[in-house]
Order: sequence, then C-alpha cells, then structure tokens
Amino acid sequence: MTIVSSDRKYRRSSKTPLLPQKHDDHDSAEVGFNGASFSGAVFNMSTTIVGAGIMALPAAVKQLGLIPGLIMIVLGAMLTESSIDMIMRFTRASKTASYSGLVGDAFGGPGRTLLQLCVVVNNLGMLVVYMIIIGDVLSGTWSEGVRHSGVMEEWFGQRWWTARFSLLLLTTLLVLAPLISFKRVDSLRYTSALSVALAVVFVAMTAGVAIFKLMDGSVAFPRLMPKLVDQASFWKLFTTIPILVTAYICHHNIHPIENELIDPTQMKSIVRTSLTFCSTVYIATSFFSFLLFGDHTLDDVLANFDADLGVPYSSFLDDIVRVSYGVHLMLVFPIVFFSLRLNLDGLLFPFAIPIAFDNRRFYTVTAALMGFIFLGANFVPSIWDAFQFTGATAAISVGFIFPAAVALRDTHGIATKKDKLVSWVMIFLAVSSSTAAISSDIYSIVSRDKLAGS
Repeated sequence: MTIVSSDRKYRRSSKTPLLPQKHDDHDSAEVGFNGASFSGAVFNMSTTIVGAGIMALPAAVKQLGLIPGLIMIVLGAMLTESSIDMIMRFTRASKTASYSGLVGDAFGGPGRTLLQLCVVVNNLGMLVVYMIIIGDVLSGTWSEGVRHSGVMEEWFGQRWWTARFSLLLLTTLLVLAPLISFKRVDSLRYTSALSVALAVVFVAMTAGVAIFKLMDGSVAFPRLMPKLVDQASFWKLFTTIPILVTAYICHHNIHPIENELIDPTQMKSIVRTSLTFCSTVYIATSFFSFLLFGDHTLDDVLANFDADLGVPYSSFLDDIVRVSYGVHLMLVFPIVFFSLRLNLDGLLFPFAIPIAFDNRRFYTVTAALMGFIFLGANFVPSIWDAFQFTGATAAISVGFIFPAAVALRDTHGIATKKDKLVSWVMIFLAVSSSTAAISSDIYSIVSRDKLAGS
C-alpha cells in the first residue's frame, strides 16, 4: 500500500501509511481482521463523545436555564456534525489519512505540530480528570472540608487496599493496561458497547428517580431561563461553552475509526448516528438531573448522588449510579488514550514508521503516558480549573478552529459559500466564547483567592 503524498514527507517509508489500515499486511497487524463494522464504529464513536462531559452538562443547563441549555446542546451537536463533515470532505480532497495530515496539507509542518499539541493537551487533561473521578468514586474525596466516602470504603471499611493510591494502581494494572494495549481502535468495540450501555443505565436511573419525585410532588419543575443577578452571573454564562464543546469532542478519532471500516463511505452515517444518540443522552441527562436537583445541581452531578435521594433504596441506587459511571469512564479511557498516543508519537517521532508496527516504541510511549496520568491523578488534588482552561483552548481548537481554518484555506478549491460562512461562524463563536470563558475563570479564581485570604 502506498502512502498519500502529503503524509510522505513526515514518514521514513513511502510504503507505510500514517495510520494502520485494514488492508495492511505488516507482521504486527492483527490476524483475520477484515475491517470494522458499522455498529462497532458507532459504539467507538459514541464512547469517544460520551465521557466526563455528561456529568458537567446538568450544571451548564442550570447556568443557562432549561430552554437555552437544551437548545445549546442541540446546536453543539449540529456544529460538531458540520465541522466533522468538513474534515472528512477536505481529507478526501487532500488524500491524507489523518487529521494532522489534513492540517499539515493546509498549513504545513507548523500547523500539523500545533494540532497534534492541542490533541495531546486536550486528551491528557481529560484522562487525568477521568482517573481523578474514578478515584473519587472508588475511594472517596474531600470537598470544602467535607469527606465524601467512596463505594469501596463504604463496603469494606478503611483498609490499605481501599486507599486511593492502591485502588488506582489496581485499576491501572488490571483494567486500563490491557485495554490500552490494543493496536486497533476496532478491538475496543465490545467495551465501547458496554460503556454506551452504562451511560444509558445512568440516564434511566436518573429519569426514574426524577419522575418518581415529580409524581410524589417533592420536586418542582426546573427554572426555564438563566438567573441573572449581577454582571458576574452574566459573564459566567460563557463558561458553559467550553463544557458544551468538550462534551462533543471526537474529531481526533474520526480518522482512526474511518481507516478501519469495511466500507469507509459509511462514516458520515456513523457520525450522524453517534451524534444523534449522544445528544439524546445529553438532553435526557441534563433535563432529568436538573429536574431532580434543581439549583442544587453541582458542577459534577455525580457528587449529588452522595446523599439521600428521598426515594426507597436511595443508598443502593446511589451506589449503582456511582459504580456504573466509574466503570463507564474506565471503558472510555482507552478510546481517548488511543488518539493521545498516536498524536504524541507524531510529535516525538514525526519521521518514524507508524507506532503500531514498532512494538518497543508502542509500549514505551504507552507506559510513559500511563505513568504520567497515574501520577497526575494521585498527586494533583483537583485540576478542574485547568480542565476548564484546556476546554476553552485546546478542545475548541480541535473541534472548531482547525476545521474552519482548513475550509477557509481551501488549498484544493472545494469549499462552498456555505462552508466559508459556517467556518467564520465557528471561528467567531470559538474565539469569543473562549476569551469570555477564560476571563470568567480567571475572575472566579481571583475572587475565590481574595475570599480565602480575607
């Protein structure tokens, strides 16, 4: 198989593609692999989209109000579909095999490197957050001076193996390490299907409790519009944009999934199916969580399931929700890790053969990344502020700025007037909301420090 022209200058061999594909006959390729199926690709794409963002969306809807919040979730899905459609069309025109190859075709080596750096920063931040949440679920955490016990601690008491470090080490060795060792994204289709099922379980549980309490008369219908009491509350509305953008980020896995398909022409339908499913899950989660907790909805709605829900078997339901979501994140982890490893390898070894065909490099990069994420999850007390900054910069760049920039650059002359109009809208929304979100985050941090010092 020959490599496409725009990727050739970044690789030593002109006979190896940037990404492993289903027809490669290298010795390290999986035997008997004839291509990924439609359903497997939908599961992997949906798992890429539904990660920790699902827990932050109810708080975003609380800030915006029910009607604007749900509208923004739908608009986020529509803009994401437009940006992915542009990526796929311009990829075919440039005859590249990766997102970084597409950006490299339009903007050369510096553009390619910048995109890879954004993907690495975004994915690395997400994975550290995933492990922190897994640790919180299993072993507990401290929040505002209050101890929130983890499920393992509640079930078995305080033992050495229920401590945060021990549980995360066991999770890393027994669950994450085997899953991140696969060299094809399609190998994760079954764990992705289970991950999607667990997300549906969370939605069903939340909906069931909310409907029960609504019929019981113990909850009121949620606020429809935002509550604006001062200038700070107005600017805080913009901090929801990075959360909405991060919730739909899947652009870094478009090409790895497409390259393994039996029929690559199905990719557009796969994207549309995945976005429809995920936006439905997001809408249901946000609506029923906001209905259930109202203005007491926390930034991480999972923390709301650490108390009495006011329904029969409340403690049992709390445990089911927390455990199912913890396992969900464990199964999302390898999908996000896949593109993290691919892009970091592209940054460090731009002229090497694909990482899937070099076992020593594959396992060295994998171990180094996993070690960094593990240490970050254990020794960084909370990185939610940093996560907001990466969402307002790297995630927005990967999801909207780079696709729009490629369309406006239009090196192959295929951009339509609609493409250019949508691209300018994306860039305007991305830059303005990112600037407002970062400014608001800085203001919140400074205000919090002043209050702590007074």
